[in-house]
Amino acid sequence: MSKHETVAGIAAPLPLNNLDTDQIMPKQFLFGIDKSGLARGVLYDLRTDASGAPKEEFVLNKAEYRDARILVTGANFGCGSSREHAVWGLQQAGFEAVIAPSFGEIFYFNALNNRLLLVMLDPSAMAKLMELVSDPAKSQLTIDVQRQRVITADGSEFPFDLPARQKHMFVEGLDMIGMTLSDAKAIDAFEARHYADHPWMKIDLPNQQRAA
Repeated sequence: MSKHETVAGIAAPLPLNNLDTDQIMPKQFLFGIDKSGLARGVLYDLRTDASGAPKEEFVLNKAEYRDARILVTGANFGCGSSREHAVWGLQQAGFEAVIAPSFGEIFYFNALNNRLLLVMLDPSAMAKLMELVSDPAKSQLTIDVQRQRVITADGSEFPFDLPARQKHMFVEGLDMIGMTLSDAKAIDAFEARHYADHPWMKIDLPNQQRAA
């Protein structure tokens, strides 16, 4: 994964509170055995009518927001079940970041561990930001991850907090496996010390069993 210090692009306003993971990624899109093909399911019941046709009035179906890379939404986004498909689907649909006043806890760490950037702003900042991006002419945003600032089209800046571990993962292009492997030397050193102090715990398998 590449280093990534900023997210910039069109931000789509979705001023709805308590959008849960069942709404973000409905159950009928969870039958695959891999992560592919989930973009179609993102917010499906909000985006489409009973026949499956796009609702013209829904923000992500409008031409001005169709290529949005940032979602600006309401409180408690991602509450509900722990399905990680909600994160994967948002990423496959082109979203690199979601800005909200708060997030469901499990969704929050699922997202950051997959490098979907989540930004929390206080309600007053969210109100200003929602008003701005609701105007397509002012919908461009830049999220400076290093400085932890959301920068609007008119130059306004909103600071946000981000856990140090997840910030490092996002900027350096690391997923959970990559983050673990970056500590490989420390892990090997711990293992060597552990078995030196507790040699009876080490199981030395015969060569043929190791090969198997």
